[in-house]
Parts: sequence; structure tokens; C-alpha cells
Amino acid sequence: MPKRSHSSTDTFVDPDDAPELTEEWFQEADVYEGAKLIRRGRPPSDNAKKLVSLRLSPEVLDHFKATGPGWQTRINEVLLKSVRAKRAGAR
Repeated sequence: MPKRSHSSTDTFVDPDDAPELTEEWFQEADVYEGAKLIRRGRPPSDNAKKLVSLRLSPEVLDHFKATGPGWQTRINEVLLKSVRAKRAGAR
């Protein structure tokens, strides 16, 4: 049996250890054009949300977290509704 090296440049790789190349495997594999990774999925939005750090009261946080997954989106919806209502009232 060949001796395995701890160096990443000359590590022995047994072809029998390779994953089975199924259609599902190819669908999940990274795609490269040369050295550039091609991103899949939804294209970037023209109006993407911004990542922020925000301190909320425990009461607010507990309320929204208790509503289950998607609580951050629901906080955004409540804030957006408030902003739009204030803009409409200012006209």
C-alpha cells in the first residue's frame, strides 16, 4: 500500500475514494471559467438589501423570533410599512 504524505502538493489520492459522478453531483459542482468562479443562482439585485448591525430591545427581538423563520424579513416589512406611511402622510 502506498504511503500517504501530509503535504498538500504530493498527497496520494486513491481513485476508489472519489465520489460517484452523478447528475446531482454535477448540478451542485462549482463552475469555473479559467480561474474565475461563476456564481449561480439569483443575479445581484439593483436594489439589494444592506447588511447592518442593529440593537433591538429584547421584547422586540423575542416577539419576532417567536414567529419562526423569516423573522428578520418581517422586521424589515414592518419598518418599510412605517417608512411608506410617513412618506404618504408628509405629502
